[in-house]
Amino acid sequence: MGKLLETSYTVIGKYERDEMKPSIDVAKKLAKLVDTTVGYLLGESKDMNVLKDPAMLKRLNDIQSFPEKEREHIL
Repeated sequence: MGKLLETSYTVIGKYERDEMKPSIDVAKKLAKLVDTTVGYLLGESKDMNVLKDPAMLKRLNDIQSFPEKEREHIL
Protein backbone atom coordinates (compact mmCIF):
# COMPACT_ATOMS: atom_id res chain seq x y z
CA MET A 1 0.00 0.00 0.00
CA GLY A 2 2.85 2.37 0.84
CA LYS A 3 4.37 2.00 -2.61
CA LEU A 4 1.02 2.50 -4.32
CA LEU A 5 0.41 5.69 -2.31
CA GLU A 6 4.04 6.76 -2.77
CA THR A 7 4.76 6.79 0.95
CA SER A 8 6.43 4.54 3.52
CA TYR A 9 4.96 1.65 5.45
CA THR A 10 5.52 3.59 8.67
CA VAL A 11 3.21 6.36 7.46
CA ILE A 12 0.60 3.76 6.50
CA GLY A 13 0.90 2.34 10.01
CA LYS A 14 0.30 5.79 11.50
CA TYR A 15 -2.85 6.13 9.38
CA GLU A 16 -4.03 2.73 10.58
CA ARG A 17 -3.38 3.57 14.25
CA ASP A 18 -5.08 6.96 13.82
CA GLU A 19 -1.86 8.73 14.80
CA MET A 20 -1.86 10.74 11.60
CA LYS A 21 -4.51 11.81 9.08
CA PRO A 22 -3.84 11.47 5.34
CA SER A 23 -3.94 14.58 3.18
CA ILE A 24 -6.80 15.02 0.74
CA ASP A 25 -4.44 14.04 -2.09
CA VAL A 26 -3.61 10.78 -0.32
CA ALA A 27 -7.31 10.16 0.33
CA LYS A 28 -8.04 10.67 -3.38
CA LYS A 29 -5.29 8.21 -4.35
CA LEU A 30 -6.52 5.68 -1.81
CA ALA A 31 -10.12 5.98 -3.02
CA LYS A 32 -8.97 5.44 -6.58
CA LEU A 33 -6.87 2.41 -5.58
CA VAL A 34 -9.80 0.71 -3.88
CA ASP A 35 -12.28 1.85 -6.53
CA THR A 36 -14.52 4.00 -4.36
CA THR A 37 -15.02 7.64 -3.39
CA VAL A 38 -13.43 9.81 -0.73
CA GLY A 39 -16.92 10.32 0.71
CA TYR A 40 -17.27 6.57 1.21
CA LEU A 41 -13.86 6.38 2.89
CA LEU A 42 -14.88 9.19 5.23
CA GLY A 43 -18.13 7.45 6.13
CA GLU A 44 -20.26 10.15 4.49
CA SER A 45 -21.95 7.61 2.25
CA LYS A 46 -22.83 3.95 2.59
CA ASP A 47 -22.89 3.59 -1.20
CA MET A 48 -19.32 3.18 -2.38
CA ASN A 49 -20.18 4.06 -6.00
CA VAL A 50 -22.23 7.20 -5.41
CA LEU A 51 -21.18 10.08 -7.68
CA LYS A 52 -17.98 8.35 -8.74
CA ASP A 53 -18.74 9.14 -12.37
CA PRO A 54 -17.55 12.73 -13.06
CA ALA A 55 -20.00 13.13 -15.95
CA MET A 56 -22.94 12.21 -13.71
CA LEU A 57 -21.72 14.57 -10.99
CA LYS A 58 -21.51 17.38 -13.57
CA ARG A 59 -25.07 16.66 -14.71
CA LEU A 60 -26.36 16.83 -11.15
CA ASN A 61 -24.51 20.10 -10.57
CA ASP A 62 -25.97 21.49 -13.80
CA ILE A 63 -29.46 20.53 -12.65
CA GLN A 64 -28.90 22.53 -9.45
CA SER A 65 -28.66 25.70 -11.55
CA PHE A 66 -32.11 25.15 -13.12
CA PRO A 67 -35.20 26.96 -11.83
CA GLU A 68 -36.96 25.06 -9.03
CA LYS A 69 -39.93 23.93 -11.20
CA GLU A 70 -37.60 22.42 -13.80
CA ARG A 71 -35.49 20.70 -11.12
CA GLU A 72 -38.60 19.14 -9.58
CA HIS A 73 -39.72 17.89 -12.97
CA ILE A 74 -36.35 16.38 -13.79
CA LEU A 75 -35.81 14.82 -10.39
